[in-house]
Amino acid sequence: MAVKIINQGERIIAELSGDIDHHNLVDIRSEIDPCLEEIAPKWLVLDFSGVNFMDSSGIGLILGRKRILDQFGGAIAIKNAGNNIKKIISLAGLENLII
Repeated sequence: MAVKIINQGERIIAELSGDIDHHNLVDIRSEIDPCLEEIAPKWLVLDFSGVNFMDSSGIGLILGRKRILDQFGGAIAIKNAGNNIKKIISLAGLENLII
């Protein structure tokens, strides 16, 4: 799993690639969270274009980042999610985050 952070000031884009599961969730959070806490962006965009697989840990990733952004009035969006990823996100009731 790799995370590329793109800082656009009020918007942070986290380009994710690989699998999102409980084995690598801590590594993903450790890449994203310090940027959120330091910059307090208005938007976090999670780009799932490189994600091959996601289990329920991915939902935890999304919700945890949403809670961080809620603290300073920011919002989260998900883009480039494949059909399987979209199904998991929709089953969790988070389809409104997909752009």
